[in-house]
Amino acid sequence: MAEPRPPLVLASTSPYRRELLARLGLPFEVEAPEVDEAPLPGEAPEALVRRLSEAKARAAAARHPGAVVVGSDQVAVLDGEVMGKPGGPERAREQLRRASGRAVDFLTGLAVLDTRDGRLQLALVPFRVVFRPLDEARIEAYLRRDEPWNCAGSFRSERLGVALFERMEGEDPTALMGLPLIRLVRMLEAVGLDPLAPGAGGG
Repeated sequence: MAEPRPPLVLASTSPYRRELLARLGLPFEVEAPEVDEAPLPGEAPEALVRRLSEAKARAAAARHPGAVVVGSDQVAVLDGEVMGKPGGPERAREQLRRASGRAVDFLTGLAVLDTRDGRLQLALVPFRVVFRPLDEARIEAYLRRDEPWNCAGSFRSERLGVALFERMEGEDPTALMGLPLIRLVRMLEAVGLDPLAPGAGGG
């Protein structure tokens, strides 16, 4: 007799990650992880997103024994410097001015923690966006329409942000939105949560 599927928990308050995980058709719960997201002194962006995605998964796992917990974190990087969420219009203008005509790398950390045996899978999924040259009028028009104050890099790729792009480079476009589903599917399969298995959709 097959083992029952473990509960799946998303350690995130992001509505974008929630919508992305829902695409897989697996039932899941959402848990807000309480994690300090400040970088450590001298910490590289790659190390930061790996550490925070694991920390988020472990924080939520403490309240969900027996579950498989997914944690994720993302940063935008330009010239080796992390571009955080702008928080408001002025910083968003500054970020888009800097990104104009240039490539910005988005690094997404992904952690899958199986609390049944403590097994941790960690991945780092990169994605690059090359921006069109952006004049002030285009920047202002975009910010007025999308208000991307809580988005790394100051744009919403799932909305009008694509109007700012010259091209996108990467293996998984869902990584840009904060949860790399192509990699996540393989990680979930490894712990017995196959979205294409019979009855996987909760039926």
